[in-house]
Amino acid sequence: MQMTISMHQLRRLGLLFLVVLITLGGTTSCKSKKKLAREQAAAEYAAKIDRATKDLTAILNDETSWTLDEKETRLATIKSWNLQDENVLALIDQVDDKLSQDRADASRMAEEERLRAEEEARRAREAAKYGSIESQFMAIAGAPDVNAANERIARTISLFASPDVPVLIIISQAGGFNDYDRPTTIGKYLDYLKDQKVYSNTIEQVKYDSNGKITELELIKK
Repeated sequence: MQMTISMHQLRRLGLLFLVVLITLGGTTSCKSKKKLAREQAAAEYAAKIDRATKDLTAILNDETSWTLDEKETRLATIKSWNLQDENVLALIDQVDDKLSQDRADASRMAEEERLRAEEEARRAREAAKYGSIESQFMAIAGAPDVNAANERIARTISLFASPDVPVLIIISQAGGFNDYDRPTTIGKYLDYLKDQKVYSNTIEQVKYDSNGKITELELIKK
């Protein structure tokens, strides 16, 4: 018995075949897109691991021109990637420790610089405060002759409680302690200026009595 297939049936079979092809093609296409997405995600993850490894190593070895703030910002960015790579995690810990130490060192240096600036400012204020006494000493050292020097010594001595007021000369400073030259008196020191014709110190500190007379003078070598 022969089976006759009409044109209508052929058309229906053709349409059915086309639907099957489209369905299979769509499924294949969907699977390809998912695979591509996975591959892209894997590539991006690997690139982040590579970038993080290079940047962290460069920071650790001081091979960048970044400021401390920029290094800390970069570390925070790498941490935000949440990379689960043992090498990267180890580098993050090391860089964390290094930047903490760098920050502490920077704070210490800033404080030391602040203290130095304050000390310089204090010395400048003291120099201005004692400018009149300094000028008397320089005038004695620069006097054209003995008589002129003696006249200036007499005027300068009047600023002191007596010619025996102690004069202390600092020759070095270290660790908050002063090392002094052999003590002398203002009378002897002014004669020394007259003889040597040079004033090579600067006033560090002056003490006064209730009458405004100097009772102790502390100098430091320039």
